[in-house]
Amino acid sequence: MSNDDTPSNAFELLGGEPAVRRLVDRFYDLMELEPAYAGIRRMHPADLQGSRDKLYWFLCGWLGGPNHYIERFGHPRLRARHLPFAIGLAERDQWLHCMQQAMQEQGMDPALAQRLEDAFFNTADWMRNKGG
Repeated sequence: MSNDDTPSNAFELLGGEPAVRRLVDRFYDLMELEPAYAGIRRMHPADLQGSRDKLYWFLCGWLGGPNHYIERFGHPRLRARHLPFAIGLAERDQWLHCMQQAMQEQGMDPALAQRLEDAFFNTADWMRNKGG
């Protein structure tokens, strides 16, 4: 936090590591439960624990907190790591809708949620590697 104890970045505004973990866990719970997200669920291994951990570690740093992912694996190289998966508009949108639902269910501040949705869109759109 900043010197006046007000949150200074998205990580702190969200509530730190416990809040990031709750968000990631709800995201993957929804991916498993909701038929609307079946397309992106199929891209993941049967056991989602490794995926949960990697997204949690990545988001902590991406949001302005500890760089857990970089400490473990180096630079995220998101696009390169996702190239083996066919990601088009449908997959991008499923991922975004799943994350939006998870954020909404966590009761996130609407202004912070919109800020994150915009940033998630830019990143998810950059990950597309196929048409449609």
